[in-house]
Amino acid sequence: MPDQPVPGPVPRPVPLERLGFEMPPVHDTVEEARAHRKERLAGALRLLGRLGYEDGVAGQVTARDPGFEDCYWVNPFGRAFGSLTAGDLLLVDGDGRVLQGERRVNELAFAVHAAVHRRRPEAVAVVRAQAPYGRALAALGELLAPVTAEACAFYEDHALLDGFVGDGAADADRIGRALGPYKALILRNRGLLTVGDSVEAAVWWFIAAERAAQVQLIARAAGKPVLIDHHDAVATRERFGSDLAAWVSCQPLLHNGDTPVASTS
Repeated sequence: MPDQPVPGPVPRPVPLERLGFEMPPVHDTVEEARAHRKERLAGALRLLGRLGYEDGVAGQVTARDPGFEDCYWVNPFGRAFGSLTAGDLLLVDGDGRVLQGERRVNELAFAVHAAVHRRRPEAVAVVRAQAPYGRALAALGELLAPVTAEACAFYEDHALLDGFVGDGAADADRIGRALGPYKALILRNRGLLTVGDSVEAAVWWFIAAERAAQVQLIARAAGKPVLIDHHDAVATRERFGSDLAAWVSCQPLLHNGDTPVASTS
């Protein structure tokens, strides 16, 4: 029997400080922060387009400008998400007037975003897009249930606006009040709205809520889902329900199949 090779010494663990782990960037100037936020917003819109979360001209994502008060970057009306770059974005004031850009904004839809931004000054981004399972759950007038660990991110941290709302100033104010301090809102018969302290967080919460709605509807169609109990649901939310956790979760999606496009403005 041949001699067995003698294994070498076990490698020593790599110190944590030498291991890469992406964190939200810190910018030295407002201009740098603005350019980065616009790139992230354009990338997020392309991501939502790849996922099919748009329906005709419906759907909007807004990001607060880091320097101009009550001003927001938003996708132009009538343009497909999948082709948008940072240079295509519009800068719009809180009254829906275009300050920079060459296309119209969806003023009625933007009124909802402006109302949310004003009520939630810490929220950088607001997402309102068209996704089938969120709309199906909204048609039932139901909240997201803690049927999976992922759904627990929304446990006692989202709300239902149980009454149909359209677009316009009065409805925008109702939506802003209904969202309250939460990360997500289910608009009955319409769908999902999410917010976050970064573009990535708001987009991840939208995607996560849509996926949670899908699992919930499938589980209910197959039988009676078993809910995670209150204590465990809260503990899971505290671990995975922060905007930082959402930012981290969104990074692979933004980099998967998407080539960042340099801003042209």
